[in-house]
Amino acid sequence: MKFKGIIFDLDGVLCSTDEYHYLAWKALADAIGADGFSREDNKLQRGVSRMESLEVVLKRCAKQYSDVEKLALAERKNEIYKSMLGNMSEKDLSEEVYSTLLALRERGLKLAVGSSSKNTPLILEKLGLGSFFDAVADGNCVMRSKPHPDVFLLAAEYLKLSPEDCLVVEDATAGVEAGVAGGFAVAGVGEARGYGKTNYPLGTFSDILKI
Repeated sequence: MKFKGIIFDLDGVLCSTDEYHYLAWKALADAIGADGFSREDNKLQRGVSRMESLEVVLKRCAKQYSDVEKLALAERKNEIYKSMLGNMSEKDLSEEVYSTLLALRERGLKLAVGSSSKNTPLILEKLGLGSFFDAVADGNCVMRSKPHPDVFLLAAEYLKLSPEDCLVVEDATAGVEAGVAGGFAVAGVGEARGYGKTNYPLGTFSDILKI
C-alpha cells in the first residue's frame, strides 16, 4: 500500500460550511461598513486563518483597527458563525464521504483531520464524527495556518507517520501549498483538483479509494 495514513482538510472536503462562513463574514462586513464584501472576496478567505480572513474584509473598510480591535472583530464573526453551526447535523455529512471513510478504515489506513479552523471539534461533533478519527490537528494546535504545513505535520506526528506515508486531501490552493511544503502527496477536490501542484485530482470524494 502506497500510503499508511490520510489527512483530510475539513471545510470543503469532509463537509461544506462555506455558506455559513460567507454569511457570517458578510454580517460583520455590513456592520462595520466594509462596503462591497462579496462572494469573490469570500473565495480569498478559503483555507487561511481567521485573522487573515479578517484582513480581506478590512481592505474594504476605511477605518484602521488596532490589533486588539481586530481580535475582537474576529471573535465577533466567530460567534455569528458558531450560532449558524447550530443548524448543522449528521445530515450535513454525505453518504459518499461517510462510506468512503469507513472503506478506508477497513483497509487499515490511519485517518486524521488537518484543518486551520478552530471550530473543528464542534463541526466534527455536529457531523457525528466526534470520535471517529485517529487524530485531529486544527487551528487550536498550531500558530501558523496554511499555506504553512504545520497543521499537516502535526497530524502526521499524531498518527506516528512520516509525511511520505501520508496523503493529504484538500480543496483549497493554500492547503495544497501547505501539503507540498510539508513533503506530502496531495489529492485535490474542488478548486484544488485543477491546481498544478496537486498530485491526485479527484473527480469525486470516493475516488480516494482508487489511489
